[in-house]
Amino acid sequence: METTQNAIPVSPSLNELYNFKSGMKGTRQMKTRLLFISALCILIACLISIIAKGLIYLINIVTNISFYGTLDTGFHSPANNHLGGWVIVIPAIGGIIVGLMALYGSKAIRGHGIPEAMEQILVNKSKIKPAITFLKPVSSAIAIGTGGPFGAEGPIIATGGALGSTLGQLFKISPNERKIILAAGATAGMSAIFGTPIAAVFLAIELLLFEFSPRAILPVALACITGAAGHHLLFEAGPVFPMPDVDAPSNMALAVYSMIGLAIGFISMGLTKIVYFIEDNFEKLPIHWMWWPALGGLAVGFIGYFAPHTLGVGYDNIISILSGTLSLMLIVRLCFFKFLSWAIALGSGTSGGTLAPLLTIGGAAGAAFGALVHLLFPKSGVSIPIAALIGMASMFAGASRAYLTSITFALEATMQSHALLPLLGACTASYLVSFFLMENTIMTEKIARRGVYTPDSYEPDLLQMLNVADVVKETGIILTYTDTIAHVRGLLATDKTTGKFFIVTAPNGTYAGMVSAADIYNYSLDPASSIELIIKTSMQAVKNNDSLKHAVNLMAKEGAEVLPVISAGNMVIAGISYKDILNAYQRYINENRETNTQISLKRRRLKMMAGGRKGAPLKQEA
Repeated sequence: METTQNAIPVSPSLNELYNFKSGMKGTRQMKTRLLFISALCILIACLISIIAKGLIYLINIVTNISFYGTLDTGFHSPANNHLGGWVIVIPAIGGIIVGLMALYGSKAIRGHGIPEAMEQILVNKSKIKPAITFLKPVSSAIAIGTGGPFGAEGPIIATGGALGSTLGQLFKISPNERKIILAAGATAGMSAIFGTPIAAVFLAIELLLFEFSPRAILPVALACITGAAGHHLLFEAGPVFPMPDVDAPSNMALAVYSMIGLAIGFISMGLTKIVYFIEDNFEKLPIHWMWWPALGGLAVGFIGYFAPHTLGVGYDNIISILSGTLSLMLIVRLCFFKFLSWAIALGSGTSGGTLAPLLTIGGAAGAAFGALVHLLFPKSGVSIPIAALIGMASMFAGASRAYLTSITFALEATMQSHALLPLLGACTASYLVSFFLMENTIMTEKIARRGVYTPDSYEPDLLQMLNVADVVKETGIILTYTDTIAHVRGLLATDKTTGKFFIVTAPNGTYAGMVSAADIYNYSLDPASSIELIIKTSMQAVKNNDSLKHAVNLMAKEGAEVLPVISAGNMVIAGISYKDILNAYQRYINENRETNTQISLKRRRLKMMAGGRKGAPLKQEA
């Protein structure tokens, strides 16, 4: 803003034309940026689809070398190895390699990926070290390929997020746009592994974006669609977890499924606490953290010696559980030992994912409950495959509180639409347990301990909802540029105002500009001169139908505490200050927290009794 010697009032047509052009320019820029960010997200999704395929190949290569001594990219389950007692050593060797990579590469490769991405979004403007793009998939392939009980989805989510963040740091973009690119890369990786684009979009909303707006959803959705296309091209078409077709459940079966979800909600709560209890005890060990993954690997190998199916990714275990053909004893055994192996390995700080283990443990627990109910109440209509499916989803819903992600993932991964109602009931029950009894989730506990707050609600922007007319007051000091400096000083002294900026109009009431208190009290000026000498011209003004968000943006741009509110003819009708906006915000919060009764049955009954005694007809209440 410049000081002028002859302040000329801005004509109505000029001011309106300026605001119109500014608005049109802002809209065009926003759409152009959206197209640019969307194009970047599609590019990242293409790259991460190729990386996902490469990661699966790398996991298979490491698995085949470690357990079979062959160089092969095909999948062979480590459960079928013939190493005998030597199988205990293999995961420990993998742990040593991961520890060295974390020590000399980046400590950020430790963990399962999603909490680390959440932390970078919340506290570091979505900036992830570019080295993670390479180190995370390699370290995870080594950890999983040597028997680590993890899934490939966690590492690929972390890798996609790192790739998105890296490209976001190469271009001149805002932190919010970088957050969108990071989320797009992460969820495109999930979509590429599982072919579940809708669940991936919901994962972005619930765990990464912390907002629901077109500028965020559109690029992420495009990335997830591209990732799903990559899955069908590079992996296979059809559901990633095929299972027998299920029939629509009866009402009794729905009630049982909901109770199973409730029980698994409690299990997910205990599971989360045990994982972090183990991690806390690793922190107390009198050895360097680099050796912790090796110790965790020894435990994984020892458990794998007695329960070979706990080794490796275990997607084949999930398919077997969903088939409903496993015996109850085998299901319980897999559930317990997979959890024990995974909890120790994850607590040791090695590199791996959480989704596949949670699905395996939850699916086995659900199948066990379903088999038990079917055994005790054969006419209940409970299906073991559906019980396993809702166990998978409700375990993820309870442990992560990614409610919508859990339901849609189960539907997309199996293509069983008749399971929708059981999934809703079970996941809702599990979510309720987690929400009321667990302060943090398996995704947020780690970063919460570092003092990072994770948003848990996505409310509409209050400043966008309220208009200037909702808060403006026709009070305050509005000056005319013909007023003398002495007159204004006297006026301000009488009013005892503490404002630093004041609106100035022309004699006909049109907006002319702003004047600061510092200039008014500049005693080098002649008190008899008019304030026209010190007016700072500005075309920034708001109208009654403008949003408060627009007003705040103008205040920030102008560095002003107050803005003029003008009519269609550029006539100043009032002023709006930042205090008015803060008061409106507080008033809105208080109104939405107040509890009161809108319809009083007691008052209505008393009126009816009084009307009956008098014998007069009762008046209708509005």
